[in-house]
Amino acid sequence: MKRFIILGSTGSIGQSSLDVVGANPGHFTAVGLAAGSSVDKMCEQVERFRPEAVSMDRPEAAAEVRARVGSMTKVYEGAEGLNEMIVSLEVDGVINGLVGSAGMVPTLTALENGKDVLLANKETMVMAGSIVMETMKKHGRRIVPIDSEMSAIYQCMNGDRSDVKRLILTASGGPFADATLEDLKHVTVEQALNHPTWDMGTKNTIDSATMMNKGLEVIEASYLFGVPGDRIDVTIHRTSVSHSFVEYVDGSLLSQISKPDMRLAIQYAMTDPKRLPSPFGGLDFTKPFSLTFEPPDFERFPCLALAYEALAKGGTATAAMNGANEQAVEAFVDGKIPFMEIAELTGKVVEEHNFIAEPSIEDLIATDIDVKRQIIEII
Repeated sequence: MKRFIILGSTGSIGQSSLDVVGANPGHFTAVGLAAGSSVDKMCEQVERFRPEAVSMDRPEAAAEVRARVGSMTKVYEGAEGLNEMIVSLEVDGVINGLVGSAGMVPTLTALENGKDVLLANKETMVMAGSIVMETMKKHGRRIVPIDSEMSAIYQCMNGDRSDVKRLILTASGGPFADATLEDLKHVTVEQALNHPTWDMGTKNTIDSATMMNKGLEVIEASYLFGVPGDRIDVTIHRTSVSHSFVEYVDGSLLSQISKPDMRLAIQYAMTDPKRLPSPFGGLDFTKPFSLTFEPPDFERFPCLALAYEALAKGGTATAAMNGANEQAVEAFVDGKIPFMEIAELTGKVVEEHNFIAEPSIEDLIATDIDVKRQIIEII
């Protein structure tokens, strides 16, 4: 029986992870859960999965959960409480399904305290990829990716990177794959959230619509797999059946192919290096499906270009881009800026931020706070 902590348990990744736990009761158990302020969902999860501990980001939410679950489960609160829960529980892995920059410190806490991380929070690697990988190696732990594209590369590489020529990340193209530049100037929040193949939660879905999501994955892949940005390409694959390619020096391509269901990648990460039968189903070869690919349009989706530029610059550039984008996406969802201004504001703040070539974790956290403040001031 493998024991897991699930961070962001009430969000998209967290709920999918609990689906996997629930479908495999003889193999997995969720001993720790963490969320922001979704009290009702958390209490439902406590009732069903009976974790040893939970953590809520907001004190008032923690107090309400504590009152409702009684003594059956220990309740932590705030960032310090979350880190304390991660340290105190004996587990086989920490599933990080948190959204945004909030996921970075818990990842480092888990690694530093001898716990493997099953990572869906790509912002961890975007902000502090070098530091995270150094921490992982120092403490002899593993990072097993959960994002479908990172999981595909991880499975195809099978630990051997010596003869890899390049990585090709597949992207669905989001809801605006065929939109013109003029169309994109008038995009509504509802339209941006209407993703054709994935259910990923608000922030990740907006990032997919701008293709920043794929830009973040380019950076994540570079750090996770030790491949420079100029050897990582993106291709538009609208059906989301192929989840990325690894090209080897002899021209051979390997791809991991499955239906677009995050639970498949999550279950693989939880069983790695073995596999278990999945109740979530495979592809139906009695019905037609296509494997078509096309190059991305950097003019219509400038966020993708911003990510490559930030990766090439290094230092605090990727953290600045991540934080600025996070705040700009929030502003778009709140109706404060138009869709195309997400990229415009993000690029402006990255260019003007106080760049540090070799930042510490404290520098990265300060950069994140500062660029978000700048976005708010500009708006």
